[in-house]
Amino acid sequence: MEPSKPSSTQGPLFVQYMAFKAAPEWRRLPLAAREDMREQFAQAVDEAAPGITTYSYSTIGMKLNADLLLWRKCASPIEMQEMTSRLLQTGIGLYMEPSLSYFGYTRPSTYTKRPTTQEQAVDQEDRDTFFIAYPFTKTKEWYMMSKEARQGMMNEHIRVGHEYADIRQVLLYTTGIDDHEFIVAYETNDLPRFQSLVIDLRATEARRYTQNDVPIITGIHRPLREALKMIG
Repeated sequence: MEPSKPSSTQGPLFVQYMAFKAAPEWRRLPLAAREDMREQFAQAVDEAAPGITTYSYSTIGMKLNADLLLWRKCASPIEMQEMTSRLLQTGIGLYMEPSLSYFGYTRPSTYTKRPTTQEQAVDQEDRDTFFIAYPFTKTKEWYMMSKEARQGMMNEHIRVGHEYADIRQVLLYTTGIDDHEFIVAYETNDLPRFQSLVIDLRATEARRYTQNDVPIITGIHRPLREALKMIG
């Protein structure tokens, strides 16, 4: 029997979004060599399943320092690190440098009683066209306020989000283990509509207490072998 895939309902789930940039030397290799090395990398991703689930995105033309983005989830950061090590020593991985890494854990929200459909995207297997990883950190003043004051502002924030129920989201808690405190990953099939969501959220009272929310990275969902082929 195959091991079951980790689920956010079984406790904190470790999630990582990692971007890679190919070295200029890569595209100068013979075509046949590149085809073989792309396949080696893809097979290494396949072999990590089902323990580690991976979704792939092309970031070519979306970010100058990234050609490929992998969204991976599993039960253990140790397994994730070991997989990353294998990828960087396999095929095209020898010519790719990690250029961005966001990671954290899924946890129940302190501001809602139960996850909404939007927030259950981490457990779904189908993916929307566009993926946006959005990091942010709150100010010290945010945490000095009472729970009731923060809840009131978050209620406004949540109401705006519910007006865009078609946009999925995955919230990662990264406090103390990465530079940011939270990472929100959004999925949408309509990028201008997602932009409208962000504009509306920035007009809420809670925005006053956002200290930092960059760098953002956007990718387009593609099968892994297709995304690798686009690199060259």
